[in-house]
Amino acid sequence: MPTSARLPFDPIAEAMRQWRDHGWSEAALGMGVITSVIRVQQILAGRAEGVVRPFGLTFARYEVLMLLLFSRQGEMPLGKIGERLQVGAASVTNAIDRLEGDGLVRRRVNPNDGRGVLAWITDRGRNLAGQATDALNQNVFKAVDLSPTDADTLFALLGTLRARAGDFD
Repeated sequence: MPTSARLPFDPIAEAMRQWRDHGWSEAALGMGVITSVIRVQQILAGRAEGVVRPFGLTFARYEVLMLLLFSRQGEMPLGKIGERLQVGAASVTNAIDRLEGDGLVRRRVNPNDGRGVLAWITDRGRNLAGQATDALNQNVFKAVDLSPTDADTLFALLGTLRARAGDFD
């Protein structure tokens, strides 16, 4: 679902040509790669957001539900949620506030750390996460327009970039 009309040419390829023509040949390919990744992120994020919106979720809140669903006890400290999702405390608090308001998660004091707070997924949250996952699997995750080989290659290449950027060891 494009956010604008389809162009009769690839504007990023044209930008790369312009980069080269203006004396930035050594940077042209990198500019094209980075700009392409950012554009693909916009496209894919838009698709994912569109699929979870009817469930009253954003993709960020969906990720929190799935993280809790996959945890051993269905609960996790708020700090660990932020760490795993690689977002700040304010983003976690905002997501938990909204999810709690919708009855999808609850908070409680961490019995192992009286200062900490745990979020745990409710039965309603589990059910909604399952429904949203079915929709995402069908309409987004299984619908990646790449062959399995190309998808594996892209995943490995993006993993290399993320590792080199310090995203993980």
